[in-house]
Amino acid sequence: MPVVEGLALHAAATEAAALGLPLLEVGTYCGRSTILLADAARAAGVTALTVDHHRGSEEQQPGWEYHDPAVVDPEVGLMDTLPTFRRTLHAAGLEDHVVALVGRSPQVAAVWGGKLGFVFIDGGHTDEHANGDYEGWAPHVAEDGLLVIHDVFPDPADGGQAPYRVYLRALESGAFTEVSVTDSLRVLRRTGTGI
Repeated sequence: MPVVEGLALHAAATEAAALGLPLLEVGTYCGRSTILLADAARAAGVTALTVDHHRGSEEQQPGWEYHDPAVVDPEVGLMDTLPTFRRTLHAAGLEDHVVALVGRSPQVAAVWGGKLGFVFIDGGHTDEHANGDYEGWAPHVAEDGLLVIHDVFPDPADGGQAPYRVYLRALESGAFTEVSVTDSLRVLRRTGTGI
């Protein structure tokens, strides 16, 4: 995530944290964006939640552009970013402000019962995964809460289209209104019902 997008993410999380509800991100990887949410959560006295299966997205698998062999568990032969994520939180001194929910996003969302002040969608970038994240978590965004979507590229030449289609879906639903655009980061506010 570029610095300018990180600063916009932190600002949105800080604003949403004032609602007094948890902040949630989908797609933890090694925890860089988690630190931004956790800092905002700590300042407001709320909790940052992060959802990830820690086996990597499609583009992080062997043979793909973003594959990092350093996060492959040699015993099972699969990616495992959880240890790196935990080290990231420890180094930042933010372990007490984050609850890691380890599992697939739709499964965790199906058992989540509360409202959230903030949902950051940055998980898998296929239509299946992006829509699953939206359908699972957008219903939990409280009134005036923020829905933030990363890697929104209107031009297919700039990147994958699944997050862009989810962004359009959120706007077309009438449930969310755009608040800000910072490069590929879109911040939307819940202003209506539904998804």
